[in-house]
Amino acid sequence: MFSRRQFVRASAAAAGSLLVSPFLSSNYAVAADAKLPPLPGPLLQRPIPSTGEMIPIIGSGTSGSFNVPVGSDEYENLRHVTKAFFAAGATIFDTSPNYGNADTVLGEILHQDGWREQTFLATKIAADNRQMAEQQWRESQRRLHTDSVELLQVHNLRDWKTQLKFANELKASGKTKYVGVTHYLESGLSEMTHILNTEPLDFIQIHYSVNAPEAAETVLPLAQEKGVAVLINRAFDDGRLFGVVKNQPLPDWAAEVEVQTWAQLFLKFALSHPAVTAVIPATSKLKHQVDNLGAGTGPMLNAAQQQQLITLFR
Repeated sequence: MFSRRQFVRASAAAAGSLLVSPFLSSNYAVAADAKLPPLPGPLLQRPIPSTGEMIPIIGSGTSGSFNVPVGSDEYENLRHVTKAFFAAGATIFDTSPNYGNADTVLGEILHQDGWREQTFLATKIAADNRQMAEQQWRESQRRLHTDSVELLQVHNLRDWKTQLKFANELKASGKTKYVGVTHYLESGLSEMTHILNTEPLDFIQIHYSVNAPEAAETVLPLAQEKGVAVLINRAFDDGRLFGVVKNQPLPDWAAEVEVQTWAQLFLKFALSHPAVTAVIPATSKLKHQVDNLGAGTGPMLNAAQQQQLITLFR
């Protein structure tokens, strides 16, 4: 079986020059020097339960990966990565005012290259009181070059009672279409459960991966019951999972779910839970963007396959 690096390198070599997949958006072409292989199939979509709106199951985070100087070589590289993202039909970008310069960089790229209308833009409130939240929201609008966003989330449940009220006020005024709350550790699951049981939400965002599957016993089924969409962060456990499987072959059933790399398998594991709406892996590398997008096609894992992966990481 190919490693992630070997698969993407081989695909790019086979492509030779630009290949435009029939599954890529017909409205946008990727730069010729990107040498992108086609996706193996159409990028799948799932509904947001509160409205029925369909969104692609592969999105992108910005933590770490987009924290670069505007106008730098790294910034220009991110423009190519973003172009490939939209060319494949993906739309969800998740950012935060707590991610250094990431929201500024994302906002500049979306504005400079004309992607804002194609973007399901999600950002966050990370504040300790109402005054700070109002100031932060105004700054987010400026940095993201937009008056409104698709999703506004309370970051890591921070002062969530105050900030969720503020987010709902912004929703009522048309400044955001959806509201939600986020956390990134298992320690937040208990409070997330309480909020799901007591507050109306459109989205939650949590950590769920092969080495941290606890959410499947608590928050995920509850979100499904309540009709709340779920975004998954840290599906690679900040890259630690790749160290665990280094030099290990993929399971012998990987081809059955059309997986060619460990990255795709980790993403499909998260996507295989019926409560999950989309995953949002962050990357600054074009080859990894292509690889991640490949996880958004084809069949998902069955229960036995999911359990086998969990057992591998115990």
